Amino acid sequence: MEVTTIHYVGTALFACAVLHTFIASKFEKMAHHYPEGSIGENLFHFLGEVEVVFGLWAAIFIGVYSAIDGFAIYDEAHHVTGGALHYLESLNFTEPAFVFVIMCMAGTRPVIILAENMIKVASKLMPLPGRMAFYVTTLIVGPILGSFITEPAAMTVTALILLDYFYSNEMSNKFKYATIGLLFVNISIGGTLTHFAAPPVLMVASKWGWGMKFMMGHFGYKSVVAIVISTLAVAFAFKKELGGKLQIKEKHTNEMNPTWWMYAMHIIFLALVVYTAHHMVFFLGLFLFFLGFVTVTQEYQDKVKLKESLLVGFFLGGLVTLGGVQAWWLKPILGGMGDLPLFFGSTALTAITDNAALTYLGSLVELTDSAKYNLVAGAVAGGGLTVIANAPNPAGFGILKSSFGKDGISPLGLLMGALPPTLVALACLQLLNSF
Repeated sequence: MEVTTIHYVGTALFACAVLHTFIASKFEKMAHHYPEGSIGENLFHFLGEVEVVFGLWAAIFIGVYSAIDGFAIYDEAHHVTGGALHYLESLNFTEPAFVFVIMCMAGTRPVIILAENMIKVASKLMPLPGRMAFYVTTLIVGPILGSFITEPAAMTVTALILLDYFYSNEMSNKFKYATIGLLFVNISIGGTLTHFAAPPVLMVASKWGWGMKFMMGHFGYKSVVAIVISTLAVAFAFKKELGGKLQIKEKHTNEMNPTWWMYAMHIIFLALVVYTAHHMVFFLGLFLFFLGFVTVTQEYQDKVKLKESLLVGFFLGGLVTLGGVQAWWLKPILGGMGDLPLFFGSTALTAITDNAALTYLGSLVELTDSAKYNLVAGAVAGGGLTVIANAPNPAGFGILKSSFGKDGISPLGLLMGALPPTLVALACLQLLNSF
């Protein structure tokens, strides 16, 4: 492909955005040097929001693109044929929109109560103390559910349960980082039992002919083994903090609990959105009807998490915008690797770019069957290392970040928390490899 100034600029700004995610907490600290409510404080708080980072640098990229090639170039029929606008129209923003919608729906009271009840029932089958059993069940069942309700929905539900039951002031920061790292890795590999739930699988499944039978036989059981091993290891490492009985959170009075038909309606809305995940026009229309339903039943609902979900969608939209000009350096790297280097290389690359973008670029290169497996396996295994590694991560990040104090979640702390379960996932996906 012809590499232009735009590609170099896009890669430089992408690097700036990645660096920005690692120093976001520095901006938060700088905000405290200004009077409360001042422009300076608000500006640095804004720059310290990790969810804003890629959208901000994407906006700068579009501004530079417009300065170099123009905002829009029209032909004689007044069709846009070039410029920044043409570039934006060539991108696919369905995934950011889908994550926004599914996060709003999955964060509602009926869905959370239903998920909590399922996990409580399953936890009673665990031969572990009450609180530890609930923790282990949450971090096994929640991520595996992602293979059926999609990873963003599973991330939202699981993170909200963890926030309610385990991210209190009495828990150490070491426990919180180990748990969020475990959550991100488990969600990333937990969506691989099917071919439609994990973004990096979704990008290649149709082209490579990977159906549910293939995913179950080549990825699914290995992922389940890795999730169980990692979760039990973390649970026993923090058995003192997880000791005692589970304190049931009675957040809602009996008369305000949703009725059976409200649960049913939420499940129907979720199922329809998942079914039409590739058709943005349709699921956005469904979302408007869903908002109407929530308004009618508002006394049985919590406030819809529109702001949090929009920030996550903004983050992913920026990632798509900047990621669109990274193919010039990623494709030669992916195409020139052997199977094992590709496996570990895709894990490393996933830490600095979205794993779905990585597998998509891999699908544009001629690969052997074993290379295809190693590319996707490495990408899903590395999906918990950073907040940008996997599309659902910003959702979990946004839900849990308030529990880490004023400085928020440290990227280095997240990396260290995710490293042990990532190594377990790599071992299971490689050593149990059926190729």
